[in-house]
Amino acid sequence: MSQSKKLAALAGAALFALAGAQPVSAQALRVVATFSIIGDLARQVGGDRIALTTLVGPDSDAHTYEPRPADLKAIGTADVILANGLDMEGFLPGLIQAGGAKAPITALTDGVELRLNQGGSESPAHAHEAHDHDAHDHAAHHHAEQDPAHEAGPGHAADSHDRAQAHHAHGKYDPHAWQSVPNARIYVGNIAKAFCAADRQGCPVYEAHARAYDEKLRALQTQIAENFAQIPADRRTIITPHDAFGYFAREYGFKFEAPQGMSTDSQASAAGLATLVKQVKDEKAAALFLENISNPRLVEQISSETGLKVGGKLYSDALSSADGPASTYIDMMRHNAATITDAILAR
Repeated sequence: MSQSKKLAALAGAALFALAGAQPVSAQALRVVATFSIIGDLARQVGGDRIALTTLVGPDSDAHTYEPRPADLKAIGTADVILANGLDMEGFLPGLIQAGGAKAPITALTDGVELRLNQGGSESPAHAHEAHDHDAHDHAAHHHAEQDPAHEAGPGHAADSHDRAQAHHAHGKYDPHAWQSVPNARIYVGNIAKAFCAADRQGCPVYEAHARAYDEKLRALQTQIAENFAQIPADRRTIITPHDAFGYFAREYGFKFEAPQGMSTDSQASAAGLATLVKQVKDEKAAALFLENISNPRLVEQISSETGLKVGGKLYSDALSSADGPASTYIDMMRHNAATITDAILAR
């Protein structure tokens, strides 16, 4: 069945779901977050003033996600839609159209110093920005100039999203910006601005939550930097299944190699895998890791061919379940930093 037919069928099912839906408190801001990492950031800022729906849940892959009838209901009734942008959520344009979304879409990567998909370079439009700028001021500076979706009023969400995707050149930039804590601070600033625009009465609450959480992120950044100070410069090449850690590498001084490229939906070629195996041997890679959203077979094959032991599991595009080690953004970053450090220093 084609994607358009799937979404049409979902739209029909969603009508029945809407008919039996329970009303949400009049004071609750209806927020849709596209995947679990964004959902956690939204929860930190919104607190109990929002009714949050996260489309792609823990340990699930936004690259390959297929919407459900409940997603159409959530999109169609949302006051705020929070997305990463940069083509991360390939399912979103069709879902917005099928669900009749009226809410503006906030692309949380607005204001981030972007990294090109190939070569790890930065976009000219962002290269002048420094990491130590205040996250909220930084986000505000770029809010109007980057994504037309922010300027859209009711009824224009789908068109604005299409314009935003065209602006970002259909995958020209690496979307995994949350893997740098300074970038997460920018996300938080953008979320607070989106909530304030939709709920002026609640704005002081959102801003206070964002400031408090920003302090936690500042402390997290310091903790991660101290953690990685133990690792020698010549032991900082890491192998993961897909290229989700480019911003992490740039921020914390690592080199990541990945056979799958930016999306888990792509396949590693035999030639590409052979080249990577040679790189691992030539460069003496320090560590090899599984990802929570990726099939382990590729990593196991690399381990078998290189003799490099698997150092554990990193959380890339999704949080863990509530009882896992990475159920919040802060826990995810702490877990990844500790797992990388322990694996490298143990060799």
